[in-house]
Amino acid sequence: MAVIVNMPRLSDTMEEGTVAAWLKNVGDKVEEGDILAEIETDKATMEFESFNEGVLLHIGIQEGDTAPVDSLLAIIGEEGEDISGLLSGDASANTATEEKEEEPKDAASPATESSTAAIPEGVEVVKMPRLSDTMEEGTVAAWLKQVGDKVEEGDILAEIETDKATMEFESFYSGTLLYVGIKEGESSPVDEVLAIIGPEGTDVDAVLKAGSGSATASAPAEAPKEETKKEEKSAPVENVATDGKRIFASPLAKKIAADKGINLSDVTGSGDNGRIIKKDVENYKPSAVASSTTASSSSVTSATPQPAVYTPVGEEGFEDVKNSSMRKVIAKVLGQSKFTAPHFYLTIEVDMDNAKASRAQINSLPDTKVSFNDMVLKACAMALRKHPQVNTTWKDDVTRYNKHIHMGVAVAVDEGLVVPVLKFADQMSLTTIGASVKDLAGKARSKKIAPSEMEGSTFTVSNLGMFGIQEFTSIINQPNSAILSVGAIVEKPVVKNGEIVVGNTMKLTLACDHRTVDGAVGAQFLQTLRSYIENPVTMLA
Repeated sequence: MAVIVNMPRLSDTMEEGTVAAWLKNVGDKVEEGDILAEIETDKATMEFESFNEGVLLHIGIQEGDTAPVDSLLAIIGEEGEDISGLLSGDASANTATEEKEEEPKDAASPATESSTAAIPEGVEVVKMPRLSDTMEEGTVAAWLKQVGDKVEEGDILAEIETDKATMEFESFYSGTLLYVGIKEGESSPVDEVLAIIGPEGTDVDAVLKAGSGSATASAPAEAPKEETKKEEKSAPVENVATDGKRIFASPLAKKIAADKGINLSDVTGSGDNGRIIKKDVENYKPSAVASSTTASSSSVTSATPQPAVYTPVGEEGFEDVKNSSMRKVIAKVLGQSKFTAPHFYLTIEVDMDNAKASRAQINSLPDTKVSFNDMVLKACAMALRKHPQVNTTWKDDVTRYNKHIHMGVAVAVDEGLVVPVLKFADQMSLTTIGASVKDLAGKARSKKIAPSEMEGSTFTVSNLGMFGIQEFTSIINQPNSAILSVGAIVEKPVVKNGEIVVGNTMKLTLACDHRTVDGAVGAQFLQTLRSYIENPVTMLA
């Protein structure tokens, strides 16, 4: 599914940007972490990385042209994808935005100008960033710098929880962290004051008043005394290869390498022109035995609710636990799905004897590990090929038949539920599906999953069998038309060839959106799914 990339806000005071150079052309393949363009802001010319993978389908701002923040910069999607709807929708949206923006610019009051000018030189007010396209507010999961700490450009200031994932937030400035506006665990809308960075001894109250026009501001926390300050970090790894050539790496990659004691000259870059990006450093495995002293010392406070402490007998009590950004989005999206899509449910019970035998045989091979869930995912992907009506999206005026099969896999995390996506699952082998699910689930639980890895599903599978749940129904993960609920494998008496024998069965429940999937279509899909699961050899043919 095509993704709109807007002109980013690369500095806190940036209102518009100029495309200094495009490093990708229309039709080029784009990987996550590739440099799309060089953007000239009000402070500097900066490289702009892609957070998405696909093909560059459209360029909205040509080299040398200037446009406001949030204007359409580019569209990334699948080759040959129709983006006419996105282009026509954006054109009208941009026109309306420009008309609204013109009036305040003409009517700018002297008070506004003076308040901006009152911020001392060298002081930067850092706002809550918009780290995803749908983000409206963020929660500070953890501060990695404290008031009084020195901050260098590229240092990680904090971990910010968005509506999709918890992401590291880099500083674009150097100086001293003078003020923290949002405490750990607190949430605020995008563009609220997150922090202030500047020279030591700056009057923070004056900066807050100048930036907001408000006389109310909490006093900054005292800087730690000299003897209690954290130890200075070791010198960063030199960014020069052994042959004397410069090493190209993103600021975040340099930061992670320095923290882990990794020499960047040993790392192979996967970005443009061999540029080293974050994932290259994170995935780096030294050939020699790594020293135990390089283990990361950073930690993140768990957001898992603590067990309730009950009141004494006969007394009432309660505790209000603030909803996380993820929990709010889950409530909004699932409520929207349940109350807009007319759900109906179909349940079948499948014989798992052959599946158990096949899995045992597959897993007896060296370095091979396949789960029953992997087998269900593969079977669903193949069944969707034969029943394209189930692989659809309701669009009011049209029903979109997706020509690709991207499987969403529901994964439980501390704060709720996320749905990583297996792209082109029908083209994957069982072992590839197993490895991919394990990798994505691990990223989701450690809060390292990228938003692009949770987008674009066309069908979803939710499995609670490992908890002993025999049968349940799920809410459709829109814009999908259906979701499959997988129960536990149960050993019980069954009738085979007229005799009662011990068998293994599993219940599958398909929730369908009646706007796109009729009862007979859902039933036929389940029949095909049953044939694959009960005879796994047919999935390997």
